[in-house]
Amino acid sequence: MNNPLPPAAAPDAGPDAAAVERLLALLDVEALEVDLFRGISNDPGWTRVYGGQVVAQALMAASRTVRADRLAHSLHAYFLRPGDPAAPIVYRVERDRDGTSFATRRVIAIQHGRPIFNMAASFAIAETGFDHAAALPKVAGPDGLRNERELFERRAATTPEPFRTLWGNRDRPIEFRPVEPMDPFKPKKAKPVQHNWFRAASPVPGDPVLARCLLAFASDMTLLDTCLMPHAISWADPKLQVASIDHAMWFHATPDLNDWHLFAQDSPRASGGRGMNRGLIFAHDGRMVATVMQEGLIRYRE
Repeated sequence: MNNPLPPAAAPDAGPDAAAVERLLALLDVEALEVDLFRGISNDPGWTRVYGGQVVAQALMAASRTVRADRLAHSLHAYFLRPGDPAAPIVYRVERDRDGTSFATRRVIAIQHGRPIFNMAASFAIAETGFDHAAALPKVAGPDGLRNERELFERRAATTPEPFRTLWGNRDRPIEFRPVEPMDPFKPKKAKPVQHNWFRAASPVPGDPVLARCLLAFASDMTLLDTCLMPHAISWADPKLQVASIDHAMWFHATPDLNDWHLFAQDSPRASGGRGMNRGLIFAHDGRMVATVMQEGLIRYRE
C-alpha cells in the first residue's frame, strides 16, 4: 500500500450517533412508483439544502434501479436551483442503458414542480485489470487533531450570528479533522491546498451501495473553500456569492466510512467568477478510493 498508517479504531457511538441515524434515514429514499423516489431533508435553520445530500440521495435512487452486481463508478451532476430544506425532493430516474458490463442512469431532482438538480451516473460489474494509484500524501494523521466541533467551540465567542447558533446546533454525522485548520471568518492568504481527515461519527453498515452514498454526502464538505484560500475571503462575507455549480465523482474502490479517510484538496484554477476544486480521497491504509471535481460560483461584489 502507499504510505499506510497504522489501523485506526472504529468510531464509538458518541454524541453524534443520533446525527448518523438521521443521515442513514435521509439516504433511505422512499420508492413512490417505478423509478420515482422521494427524499426528505434535515437542514433546519438553513436557507438551502446541502448539496452533498442531494448528490447522495440521487445516487441512492439511481442505485436502486440497477442490478446488485453493479456498483456506481462515476457520477456527473449539476446544481440548477437552491433546494428548499422545508420541502421533500422527488427524484425521477431514467434508465438509459443496461449493458453486459455497464448500466447508465439519469436522475432529475424536483421541488415545487421545477428541477433543482440533475445527474448522470454509471454503474459497472467488478473486474480485474491494470492497477496504479497516486500515493497517500505525507501529512499528519488524524490522531491528535481537533475535529470540527472542537474547533467551533474554541471560536464560538468570536463567531458571528447567525452562524454561531446554526453551527452550534448542526448535525455532524461525518467527523472532519482538518490537518491545517483555519478561521473561516478571518482567513489568511494561503496556497489553495488543504487536507481533511473524515469518517462517520458513529458506526455505519458496511453495504457497498450505502458506502458510496455516504462518501458522496461527505465529498461536498470543505471542497469549495479550497479555491477561496489564495484570496483570504470568508465564504460568510456578504460581498461574496458562492455556490456549487457542478459535482463529479469517480469511485475507484468501496470506502469504509467506519475508518478514517484523507480528503486531499487543491484548486488548480479560478477565473470568470468560478473556481475549480479537485479532491483525491484515500483510505487510512493508503488506497486511493475516489476522485472528486467541483466548479463553484465565487462572485465578489466590491
